[in-house]
Amino acid sequence: MSQQFGYTEPSNGPTVDLSRLRLADGSLDISWHHCSTTADFLGDFFAAQTKASDAELNEIRHAIGYLVNELLENAIKFRAPGDIQIEASLDRGNFEMRLFNFIAEETARRFQVLLSEITTRDAGELLIERIEQNAADPSSSGSGLGLLTLMNDYGARLGWKFIHQDAAGPVELHTYAALSLS
Repeated sequence: MSQQFGYTEPSNGPTVDLSRLRLADGSLDISWHHCSTTADFLGDFFAAQTKASDAELNEIRHAIGYLVNELLENAIKFRAPGDIQIEASLDRGNFEMRLFNFIAEETARRFQVLLSEITTRDAGELLIERIEQNAADPSSSGSGLGLLTLMNDYGARLGWKFIHQDAAGPVELHTYAALSLS
């Protein structure tokens, strides 16, 4: 059984070159420092492929880096044990990324409640509401501020697919993201 929220269909062509990274869950463990290192690498790598001016290059590098970092931090924070795989591509000014990992069933249920709101309401209005809620209660968490910022401030198109293989096992999560860089 699978459930989808938001945009889950890639729009870059089927012949586009895909870059793949796998963060292996092993003796070094996947941790927070992998987020910024991976985000910086992908930001630099894909920005260099554009024909942008120096000023635009920094903007592109920052936008890709912020997107990758935010989604990878969420994957690491909420994951069940296992590898995290990233696929990314750039086609005619459209950066796309897919992230694959596993999460616990209960985590998936809580995340789906958040996503049902994030993907059906206006991102700008919801972002303001969540900022106000977090200011009133600094101990609150799981508000989706990072995702809402990506959607509102960067125009990111985001989507999630939850694949339930076994009722008692972890849920496979596919996270989709796209940014128009032109």
